[in-house]
Amino acid sequence: MSNRFLFLTAACSALLIFSANAAQEPAPIPVMKPEATIVGDVVHLGDLLDNVGGAANVPIFHAPALGASGTVQAHRVIEAARQNGVPYFDTRGLNEITIFRASRAIHVGELEQAVAEAAAKQLGAATPEDITVRFDREVHALHVEPSATATARVALLAVDQVSGRFEGVVEVAGSLSLKKRPVRITGTLKETTEIVVLARAITRGETVRESDILIERQPRSEVASDAVTKISAAVGQAARRSLRAGQTLRPADLMKPDYVTRNDMVTILFEVPGITLTARGKAIASGAEGETVPVLNLQSKRVLHTTVKAPGVVVVSRGATVTADASSVAR
Repeated sequence: MSNRFLFLTAACSALLIFSANAAQEPAPIPVMKPEATIVGDVVHLGDLLDNVGGAANVPIFHAPALGASGTVQAHRVIEAARQNGVPYFDTRGLNEITIFRASRAIHVGELEQAVAEAAAKQLGAATPEDITVRFDREVHALHVEPSATATARVALLAVDQVSGRFEGVVEVAGSLSLKKRPVRITGTLKETTEIVVLARAITRGETVRESDILIERQPRSEVASDAVTKISAAVGQAARRSLRAGQTLRPADLMKPDYVTRNDMVTILFEVPGITLTARGKAIASGAEGETVPVLNLQSKRVLHTTVKAPGVVVVSRGATVTADASSVAR
């Protein structure tokens, strides 16, 4: 008998012994889980027990509602397992299993946005932000399948433009739960607009600064048609009269601020092509940018018609005329 034959015989014997030992190794014992998260409508045996092999896909209980949770007692799991060919397993001393139903929550803010977007299209409002939504009752988060990731929208929206009452149906693309059980929402809509109001009282002639104003959103039906709606239309303007804190601003409340005040010393610019001369003068009247005011030239003692250019600066254009001398100026 050759050495090669002896080697092959020994190798085969070892392989047979290894295979026999492997066949004798026990399968892993099924083990109960303390909790489980379920995606579908049904709880399977494999959701509650590890190591159950082919029995893992056997349906045994109904899952909780989307986003909800519940518990199942250990003895019910034992009974279901035995009925489906799993006679024994390790309960790990657990008395119950907590079951969570996975979901995607659509919160109240998203539902309000969905109503506002649909209403803005129907009412012709500028943006959804111009629509304020109030539901008839307290609305809680709406739960849909985790796979339904589309933004919520409102279909079949009906709006009474007199009362502002609305009703509609919530839709989320890909949600079977909403198709089976449609969710209807009702409430009231108000079309709103942003307006400029005063944060503090402003005295007559005082210049409005950005820190002096606030932007508020109010029902459009309660806002004057000429109300100031842009910050830029108020900042840098002067109060035409005394204004109170919280007052809505209108164009009639504002005017250009005076760059020159009566009796102020001013700089007079004489502008001709290629040349600009300056002189000192005294304003005889107050004026805002672009307005015409009489100014006394302190050197010539003549009164000139000037145009206000900047704070404390007036311009005499070519061809300007002298209208009075110093003796005729009221003091």
